[in-house]
Amino acid sequence: MRNSFHAFLLSASAAALFAQSPAAPAKLSLQDAESLALKNHPKVLGAQNVYSAMSQRIAEARSAYFPQFSGEVTGSQGNIGARIGAGYLTDSRLFNRFGDGIILGQLITDSGRTPNLVASSRLQAGAAQQDIQATIYDVLLRVNQAYFGTLRAQALVRVADQTVAAREAVSDQITTMFNNKLKSEVDVAFANVELSRAKLMQMQAQEQVQAQFAELTRDLGSQDAAAYQLADEPLPPSPAAKVEDLVQQALNARPELASLKLSRDSAYKFERAERDLSLPNAKFVAVGGYMPYIDQITLPRVIPNEYEGAAINVEIPVFNGGLFKARREEAHYRVLEADQRLRDEAEQIARDVRAAWADATVAYRRMAVTAEMVRQASLARELAQQRYQLGLSSIVELTQALLNLTEAEVEDVDAKYDYQSQYAALQYTIGALR
Repeated sequence: MRNSFHAFLLSASAAALFAQSPAAPAKLSLQDAESLALKNHPKVLGAQNVYSAMSQRIAEARSAYFPQFSGEVTGSQGNIGARIGAGYLTDSRLFNRFGDGIILGQLITDSGRTPNLVASSRLQAGAAQQDIQATIYDVLLRVNQAYFGTLRAQALVRVADQTVAAREAVSDQITTMFNNKLKSEVDVAFANVELSRAKLMQMQAQEQVQAQFAELTRDLGSQDAAAYQLADEPLPPSPAAKVEDLVQQALNARPELASLKLSRDSAYKFERAERDLSLPNAKFVAVGGYMPYIDQITLPRVIPNEYEGAAINVEIPVFNGGLFKARREEAHYRVLEADQRLRDEAEQIARDVRAAWADATVAYRRMAVTAEMVRQASLARELAQQRYQLGLSSIVELTQALLNLTEAEVEDVDAKYDYQSQYAALQYTIGALR
């Protein structure tokens, strides 16, 4: 019985310890991060809502094609026998009545204004759809940069940890030699300074990891702090040899440029619609209804309870104070503005592609240089340590060799993840970031 009780206590303690142990960070690949961002990021969701709103403008413009029905119920009271004297040219008599009816209106033609408005709305909706893709590219670029920035920060922590361990080993070795009267106290002080510098580097690297995780979490579309176990991505291939091919690809693929082209075409259609304001338009109108109550006592003749009528109205604009002309001129200048915005965007995209290609090319070449730097720094550190142990050099030479190795390792980490980030930026500029 006692053994069972002890076993129960051990099981309960183990369960409590297991419950209190922190959960392992969730694994996250770059593809998973991109999927999360596209699903949750408010900018992407907002752009989708803008597209949905712009799509409704097509229905708004097309509504002019369909009949317009409205029902009316009217009750009136007037001083019997009086007539309306002011307001337009009407001379209707006033009498007591109550009635209801319907009015049907149908556009016959507005000389092409409605088709142009519908076409303009379709093009604007297409531009909004391209804006969704442009927003997706922006979000994907930020996710890539934050992802590789976090990997870089984690790699720097590993470099810092290795540096601290190496500095501790050197410090312990020199301290032992000092205790045996083989080295001076100055050597111990130099070694301890380098150890403190390595620990400071370690703390800064750990702080940078937290900052990068905060940036990554934000770019994933979340406001909750989270830590992930990131998977390292393979190095991308080298940049293309010719930048002009990439410029042409960008001009054909960038959604921002496609959006501006559609907006420009929409502006042309709207300008045409504004010109059509000055042309005649025709409408068909029909009315019908029933008046259950009419005060016919004072009327000279009997008014029937039912009524109906139909008419065609042709409106020919003649003069309205220059309103239509001003609207047409405004639309024309909007077209010119759209042309210039499209031109400016194309020039900026070409510049961005060339700059991104140059940055990626330099970053790719930098990796080979930093790898060689690490190799040479490692060799120099081994030689300096051997010379120091043999008493052929001072502690200054050894600490400088250790510092050079640390700087080389940091540069190598920077070069690797900087190239991955620069390659993602290049893919973004040519419209190939997926």
